[in-house]
Amino acid sequence: MNFLRRNREEKCNGSSQPTTLAVGSSDGREKDFQRLKTRIHREVLESLDLSRLAKLEEAELRRHVRNLTESFLRSRPDVVDAVDEDRLLEELIAESFGLGPLEPYMQDPDVTDILVNGPHEVYVERLGRLQATNTVFADEDHLLQIIQRVVSRVGRRIDEQNPMVDARLPDGSRVNAVIPPLALNGPVLSIRRFGHERLRANDLLRTHSISQPMLEFLQAAVEGRINIVISGGAGSGKTTLLNILSAFIPAYERLVTIEDSAELRLQRKHVVSMETRIANAEGRGEITPRDLVRNALRMRPDRIILGEVRGAEALDMLQAMNTGHEGSLTTVHANDTRDALSRLEVMVSMAGFDLPVSVVRRYIGSAITIVVHLARLKGGVRRVMRISEITGFSDGDYQLQELFGFRQEGVDEQGSAKGQFYCTGNVPKLAARLEEQGIVLAGSLFQKGLTCIEDNRAEK
Repeated sequence: MNFLRRNREEKCNGSSQPTTLAVGSSDGREKDFQRLKTRIHREVLESLDLSRLAKLEEAELRRHVRNLTESFLRSRPDVVDAVDEDRLLEELIAESFGLGPLEPYMQDPDVTDILVNGPHEVYVERLGRLQATNTVFADEDHLLQIIQRVVSRVGRRIDEQNPMVDARLPDGSRVNAVIPPLALNGPVLSIRRFGHERLRANDLLRTHSISQPMLEFLQAAVEGRINIVISGGAGSGKTTLLNILSAFIPAYERLVTIEDSAELRLQRKHVVSMETRIANAEGRGEITPRDLVRNALRMRPDRIILGEVRGAEALDMLQAMNTGHEGSLTTVHANDTRDALSRLEVMVSMAGFDLPVSVVRRYIGSAITIVVHLARLKGGVRRVMRISEITGFSDGDYQLQELFGFRQEGVDEQGSAKGQFYCTGNVPKLAARLEEQGIVLAGSLFQKGLTCIEDNRAEK
């Protein structure tokens, strides 16, 4: 049987990263390798003394499994001669403790998304571009085993009765899995990765995701306890921006964060983090975001940060913003600024109160002052597209004043969106409120004009 010696070839070429190429170029040999690996992994596990392993720390357990695997391979020279021993050993360890064939992508800092469309079809997004890979699983059972390992570590379960699950890995990466009967072509796994290192404000400036005037204004708004909503599509950088803005909150303030799946890594101390809980097998024990928002009000928070508002908790969040918890922040999925406000209106109606639209809009307008809209453009480029201020109402609708924005002007040689940031020249009404707190915004910050971007390449 012919097996693939991929790792040795990569090492000779000076590369240790997983290969990305057209799907199917070495599909058969890779499937054979995965089948062999899962068979050896099963035999190694069967030889383990489980009563002894329960007393070992993870580091000792890893060393024990590695030593046992090396001994097993030395006793099977036919296997070592047929495959790359180094790769087989590393993947067997990953099979025992990590994500199996996906583990190399979890260690690659350039990979932001791992998308498994079935056991034999894996894509990754690297540096903002989606790429096919030659990574495969042995079969559907192999992929299902990896999915079950991931979700069991965070106290979730996935089976025919619960065929969908949202979970997170220890590094904060977000995982979504769907299995049959909902997934027609086998188990499906999506991993949204978060970098090993926290991004900071300077990183956004370096990658031209935001302009200097925009950042200075948002810093002043956060320090001045202005309520801010961050809107945008999936993968546009809402959570990243929220994490970065948290660094501008004064250190003496107490924060309470509420999330469905904990992703926030706030750059400060004195943070109380809470996460929702799904119902158990008997349909009991569910804790919703709305429950947590209500409870947060009893925890003496200075600010409440709701990772993402997506339902009836919007009403409770707005009530908190209107009743002494200024400076709270949240995110919402939306296509533009007005769409974000419209979505909030719909979510408030989900709370079960039959309120006139005009009343809901005035309530939203009195709670929220700034809406920051982000977008992910062609080539994976992420930009702060618009910063707007709600200044009041006219004819039953919001009065929005645009302060800053980004204007796309085509694509560059790499196929990435390019353009320029601009300032509208409008001075925000909240400037007077900030001055009362001793925060003075320089007049030059709002000088009408364009901000030139010298390098329009996607984030590296």
